[in-house]
Amino acid sequence: RAPEAGWGSAETWLVLAAAVVLLAVFVALQARRREPLMRLSIFRTPNLSAANLTQLLLGGAWIPMWFFLNLYLQQVLGYSAFPSGAALLPMTVLIMIGMIVLAPRAIGRFGPKATTVTGLLLLTAGMAWLSLISPDGGFATDVLPASLVAALGMSLAFIPSLGTAISAARPEEGGLASGIVNTSYQVGSALGLAAMTAVAAANGAGRLGDLPALTDGFSAAFVGAAAIALAGALIAAATLRTRATAPADDEATASRT
Repeated sequence: RAPEAGWGSAETWLVLAAAVVLLAVFVALQARRREPLMRLSIFRTPNLSAANLTQLLLGGAWIPMWFFLNLYLQQVLGYSAFPSGAALLPMTVLIMIGMIVLAPRAIGRFGPKATTVTGLLLLTAGMAWLSLISPDGGFATDVLPASLVAALGMSLAFIPSLGTAISAARPEEGGLASGIVNTSYQVGSALGLAAMTAVAAANGAGRLGDLPALTDGFSAAFVGAAAIALAGALIAAATLRTRATAPADDEATASRT
C-alpha cells in the first residue's frame, strides 16, 4: 500500500518497522535454539547467499515487467482481458522451452554462473527494449520481440540460480535451501512490484485515459525493472563461484586440519 498511502506516511514506516522487528526476533530465537528451524550458519555456505540474492533481484525485475506489460496491452493498446492474456502466450511457450531444453544445455556447456549472468543481461536488454513503447504502438513491433528477449533471459537465469542455491546446501538441508530460495524470489517479486508501481505512478501511470502519460509511466517501470536485472547480473558475476566446494568436503577438510 505504500504507493497509495505514501512512502513517507506513518502507516508505511510502522509496517516496515514491525517487519524488521519480527525478523530480528526470529533471528534471535533461531540463534539460541539447539535445533533451530533454520540453521543461520547455512547462509555462510558458498554460493547459497549469492544465489538467493540473485533470485531476489530476478523476481524484483521479472514480476513488474509481466504486470506492466499486461497493463500496457489493456490500457494503452486497448486489448480486452482474453486477447491480452493470449498476447503473453509466446513468452510462456518460450520460457517453457528455455527452462526445459535451453537452460540445461547452456549449464552443461558454460556452467551455471555464466548462464545466470547471460540470462540476467538478456532480461535487462528485453526490458530496456520494452521501455521504448509508444502510445500508438502495436503488439508486433512494441511488445513481441522485446518480450521474447526478456522471456529467454528469464528462463536462462532462473534455472541455474535456483539449482546453485539448492545444490550449495548439505544434502539433508536441501528442503531448507529450497524454501529459502523460493522465499527470496517471492519477497523480491513483492518488493520489486511495489517499488515499480511507485515509479510508474510518479511518471504518469495514474492518469487513466491519458495514453501518453500511461505510456510514460509504464516505460519508467520497465527502465526500473531493467536496472534491477542489471544489478542482479553484476552481483551474480561478482559473487557466484564457478566451482563451489561441497559442504561435506568443507567439513572433511576442516576435520583433517
